[in-house]
Parts: sequence; C-alpha cells; structure tokens
Amino acid sequence: MPDKPRVKAPKQRTSPAAQGAGRRKLAFGIVGGLGVAALVAAGLFFLLGSSSGTSAAAVRADLQKAGCTLTIAPGGKPLHSVTNPDGTSKQWNTFPPTSGPHYAEPAIWGVYESPLQQARVVHNLEHGGVFIQYGTKVPAATVAQLRGFYDDHKPGTLLSPLPALGNKIALGAWVHTQEDLTKGTNGHGYLAKCTKFDQKAFSAFVGSYQFHGSHVNNPALMQPGM
Repeated sequence: MPDKPRVKAPKQRTSPAAQGAGRRKLAFGIVGGLGVAALVAAGLFFLLGSSSGTSAAAVRADLQKAGCTLTIAPGGKPLHSVTNPDGTSKQWNTFPPTSGPHYAEPAIWGVYESPLQQARVVHNLEHGGVFIQYGTKVPAATVAQLRGFYDDHKPGTLLSPLPALGNKIALGAWVHTQEDLTKGTNGHGYLAKCTKFDQKAFSAFVGSYQFHGSHVNNPALMQPGM
C-alpha cells in the first residue's frame, strides 16, 4: 500500500511527490544563486554542527531553574528502516524519540496543528533540527508563547501538538560532537520536558543543540516549507 500523506499543516503543502521535487528545486536554487558563498556557509554550519558550544550542565541548570528536566540518551543507529511513517522502532529510548531508526522522508519544517509522525521527526533531528511538541493539556496561552518562540527560531524547527504529552512541552535534538563524527558513533538524543514556557531555558536548549546533527546543519536548507 502507498504511504499515507503527511499531515496537512502547514497549509502550503502539496502532494508528497510535488513536495520532494519542490524541496530539491529550492535547494538547488539556493545553492545556484549563492554559488561558492553558499557552499562555504554550508561547510561552516557543518563544522559548527560538529560540537555543542554550551555544556550540558549549563543547559541543564537553565532548564532546572524553569522546572524542566533534561534527559541525555545514547543515540540509536541512523537507519531508514522504519518503512511506515506511522511506525516506531525498538531502538527509540526516549519519548518523544530523539534518535535512532526513522522513516526515509523527513517532515517539512514548520508549524503544525496536527500531531506529526514521529518516524519523520527523528529524520529531521538527524539533519540538525529540533522539535517543540506539546500535549493537549498545555494552555492555549502557552501554545501562543511557543508560537512566538518558533517565529524567532524558524529554520530547522518543528512545532506541533503531541497529545500523549498531556501537560508537558517537549524539546528534542539529536546531537553529534566532532568526536562522534570522527569515530562514526551515533551521538546522543537530548530531550527536555517542561510544564511551562521559559524563554531563557528554551533559548539555551535550542541555541546549544540545534544544527548539531550528523549531516546537513545548514539553516538555508531548513527553512519553513522545505
């Protein structure tokens, strides 16, 4: 049977085939338009993505002050072995998942009004993205704050509901250090869970762990709608 279509939000979505073609055209257009400068920038972002600039202890301290928790779990194998986008993997060791096997096609970057397929989201994290997902019991006023935060961190960010989180907000990233990349290890999944929005804590997480995936890590290629 064919894959189920992705959720409808963002509204600019088209068919999966058209989305893939459009993404390739956008990517080639950006590289073609910027030429060598874009390639240099991509290389710089890859290098910057090789290690995290802020210690986990410092990020954890900011999160704890905000009443959040931080889990750091060994990364699973980056395989495209989840053949159904609604599927899961036994290697997932956090909820929501922050590393491991995933679906071959990631979600389109952006804001969603419906839950995302987690097998796609893990693929986004492999590319250096972060997710912000929230449960059904998170107040509308807090969701509005999350949207405002997203608006300041659009490239490489997914914002969506995930009902099973209840009253929690989850932030996730799959971080590879330079040592991980050199040794070919699987990095670590970073998962913060909070019961409220805190600008400093959320900024610390995203600023430290976004664009530190095993490859891509280029905001120019991770814009909303791509």
